[in-house]
Amino acid sequence: MLYIVLILVLAALGLLVTALMTASSLWAWVSIGLSVLAGLLLVADWLRRRRRSAAPAAAPPSAPDSEPEPEPAPAEEQTTLIPATGDLGDPAETPEPADASAEAETTADSDPGVEETPEEDVAVLADLEDEVVVVDEHPRYHLRTCTWLGTRDTIPIGVGEARQLGFTPCDVCRPDATLVAAHR
Repeated sequence: MLYIVLILVLAALGLLVTALMTASSLWAWVSIGLSVLAGLLLVADWLRRRRRSAAPAAAPPSAPDSEPEPEPAPAEEQTTLIPATGDLGDPAETPEPADASAEAETTADSDPGVEETPEEDVAVLADLEDEVVVVDEHPRYHLRTCTWLGTRDTIPIGVGEARQLGFTPCDVCRPDATLVAAHR
């Protein structure tokens, strides 16, 4: 499609030069027509690509339980990650986390759980335009005050749109319960 647009633009440029050299307005109008046609093809291509990329995002997310388990690598290719005897140290000398935030930092790379939302609240959330935030490459949406977010870069999005795109509510900040309570 883009090659056709390129050819049309080059033809329009050639006709425009011809119109200037011959002082003929007919060639100028043909050049404008080719330019408009090229623009329409670009818009049509953009819409087609947008529909194609939006179709998989609109599909409902699959349940985490239904994901196939990855096959283990053959035994000869596995790397041993267990340290030699004595390298672990004494478990009594291992410091315990001072509070829950320190423990949360150790699991900062894992996603929080999914908030359970009653069906009547889901219907209310579908119509709301309240803003929540998502993190790229993570399946949950959050309130801006969520402790799990930390210093991660967030993307603001409407809660209805987030649900349509397959995002699920965070169990840490419980955005569905908070937004439905604020709405009522």
